[in-house]
Amino acid sequence: MKTLFYLSTCDTCKRIINSLDLPEDIKLQDIKTEAITASQLEDMRGLTASYESLFSKRARLYKELGLKDKSLTDDDYKNYILEHYTFLKRPVLIFNNNIFIGNSKKVVEAAKQAIHE
Repeated sequence: MKTLFYLSTCDTCKRIINSLDLPEDIKLQDIKTEAITASQLEDMRGLTASYESLFSKRARLYKELGLKDKSLTDDDYKNYILEHYTFLKRPVLIFNNNIFIGNSKKVVEAAKQAIHE
């Protein structure tokens, strides 16, 4: 699977997409208009350590719901991501059985290298 999960209203996602110079065979999925399926999330989970690694603790809802004060399980992280797109740390790129999660410079550079090697 070659898919980039992103939010079209996020300037950081747009900047990263432009900087990656993506090949045409990568599917772009705007998670706001095309929700992540349970199957897609399970595929992501299979490529990373936990659902928590896919979960954005910067989301406004994270603070509004008081989740930072709760002890969440991996299943809780999974359910919150499926419940609302804002909980997915983004962008998420799946490319040739590798996953790149988030917008740190290190992750973006690793994604660029994987795409253009």
